[in-house]
Amino acid sequence: MTFAIAHTDPAALIARCDSAAVRTTHDDVDYEAGAVLPDGPWRPLSTAEAAGFRPTAQNADSTLVELVKLPNGPAPVGSLANLADPLGDPDAVHLGRATSAAGTLTTTPNYRDGRRIGLHVDNWDRLPYSAKHTGRRRLCFNLGPGTRYLLLGNLDIRAICAALHIEPEKRYPHTDDLRAYISRGLPLRVYRFRIDPGEGYVAPTELLPHDGSTEDQAEPSTAAFWLGHWARGGLQSLV
Repeated sequence: MTFAIAHTDPAALIARCDSAAVRTTHDDVDYEAGAVLPDGPWRPLSTAEAAGFRPTAQNADSTLVELVKLPNGPAPVGSLANLADPLGDPDAVHLGRATSAAGTLTTTPNYRDGRRIGLHVDNWDRLPYSAKHTGRRRLCFNLGPGTRYLLLGNLDIRAICAALHIEPEKRYPHTDDLRAYISRGLPLRVYRFRIDPGEGYVAPTELLPHDGSTEDQAEPSTAAFWLGHWARGGLQSLV
């Protein structure tokens, strides 16, 4: 399954998206060995690609990517924990905030040693292969001051596992599967979506390889995160 992005304005999607190949990294002190990274140059999204991203009847809400606006303008820091309460899932969990330095190709560190992990899949819900596509989606808002990017691989982790393993249904898909897949030279493209301050996304980060990025940005940015089950269309779309 390739990912689907809810949009009604292809030109607006094209204006904030481009793509690149990927590579694995080795002997880089800033990254874990085998981390999967974008491998530029970035190229603009084509009209055909944008059309191919339209959701179909087969795309459940839990698998959908949405680019959205922060409700009611910039949020005071003190109200962040409750910001998502009226957005459709009263049981949504606030994961906190993360500040990313400017000019960083990928943003997520391994909390144990500080090395960045590159494109990865989340595992908050501890789901096996058969249910990985039903996990909670991540809601993220960019609180600024700088712009950031959402990076997404165009193949989900279940498809990656199926390409690697004879019995994928017995597995719990993991970032290590993504790294093994790329190390074998198998195809994946990464798309990056510009997220300005006051903007955000809802994305199936348990399912799609992803990370944040502040590449080519002059200012740091802080992102706030939640996990929940949100129906499509609950927030105003950017595209």
